[in-house]
Amino acid sequence: MASFFAENGEITINRGTPWQGRNRVAGMAQGFYGDVPDLVLVCDGIRGAGSHVLYIWTFTGHHAQTANPLRIRGWEEWDLGPDGKVTASRGWIDAGDYARQVAGL
Repeated sequence: MASFFAENGEITINRGTPWQGRNRVAGMAQGFYGDVPDLVLVCDGIRGAGSHVLYIWTFTGHHAQTANPLRIRGWEEWDLGPDGKVTASRGWIDAGDYARQVAGL
């Protein structure tokens, strides 16, 4: 996943602190797979306008600690560089819904 980012690309989720640089982006992705080791990501849609892309997705899997099933929907807004690599990604999920599903509620 990180290979699609520019060397100095970054990702921010829900306006949080950005992970800057391809290695930190890879670490963020590894954290998600640590929490949801059977994570399956499905593209629900994609829209583009010039160098700006909207990627709409759903992921499913089971939380590593609680074993509760998860079905999370979200999207990312990508800015692309001239080489087509992601220079900035702003991701959005419903954090409250994620917490409820992790807890099995």
